[in-house]
Amino acid sequence: MNQKDKFYTLSHTLMLLVASFFWGTTFVAQSLGAEYVGAGTYLALRTYIGIVFLLPFVLYRDREEYKRFAEEYAGNATLGKKNSDMQIIHHSAHSLAIQKKRRLEIDAFIKGGVLAGLFIFLASFAQQYGIAYTSVAKAGFLTTLYVVFVPVISVAFGRRFDNKLWICIALSVVGMYLLCMKGSFYLEKGDALMVLSALGFSIQILAVSRYSRKIDPVKLTLAQFIVEAFLATIVMFAMEKPDISSVQSALPAILYAGVFSSGIAYTLQSLGQKNLNPAIASIAMCLESVFSTLSGWIVLGQKLSLREAAGCMLMFGAIVLSQFMGNNET
Repeated sequence: MNQKDKFYTLSHTLMLLVASFFWGTTFVAQSLGAEYVGAGTYLALRTYIGIVFLLPFVLYRDREEYKRFAEEYAGNATLGKKNSDMQIIHHSAHSLAIQKKRRLEIDAFIKGGVLAGLFIFLASFAQQYGIAYTSVAKAGFLTTLYVVFVPVISVAFGRRFDNKLWICIALSVVGMYLLCMKGSFYLEKGDALMVLSALGFSIQILAVSRYSRKIDPVKLTLAQFIVEAFLATIVMFAMEKPDISSVQSALPAILYAGVFSSGIAYTLQSLGQKNLNPAIASIAMCLESVFSTLSGWIVLGQKLSLREAAGCMLMFGAIVLSQFMGNNET
């Protein structure tokens, strides 16, 4: 792997680390929000906030992109008038290319938005609903098992990774276990929902990896939020009865999650995953459990045991090691 590829992998991994930081610190907001409103209401409101936060950026990026295309179009039109018929042909081909790009972008917006939006909704709802039936520690461990599911699903669909990456994955799993699991491991009612959540996040990660190559990642984030908000709204009115006072009580937690977790973190995920090995991406993102623990230690004064510290070090070590494994996949 050359220096340019190494820099690309490192810079995009750093984006995912920042995203995992916001996801990790949002666990507190999730817990506070769940005291006042149901899972569907919480998801719907935080996602609408994420949409409002993203929309100006999407409109700006879209305007700048097609302003550039228009300038190229006008320049080619001028050349076509002043020069030969070959310039006119070139101008027409350029126009067709712009139209084709627009069609492909719309197709990716719809397909990527539906696929990623459906599974991010299912994963988030299962996590929010199931956390009431299991411990937070076990929930954190089981949810971040997408670090295993992502490469396994990828291999099942024909992708091949550098075998050394499996060492990083194993280190991550051991680190997560040391960090999250403090007692004996036994299954509870909510554990199945957490595993389903991990599977949902795995498919969402793979969908983002696929479609972020075909569309502006910020637009892809907006597309999946539109689908998630629609589905969460159905659940909110069909299964829950939110009232104004409950929403007002949960509003600070919802605002934090909507801006930082939905608006910023998921945008960084789409940007960071573009052309990045999804196995490396999943290793970086599973550090949300580390940041959750560290934020509790720093902000809330919760003690960090030697076992938890060892788990954090193993997971950070897996991230560092993954940067030397390359971004190669076949």
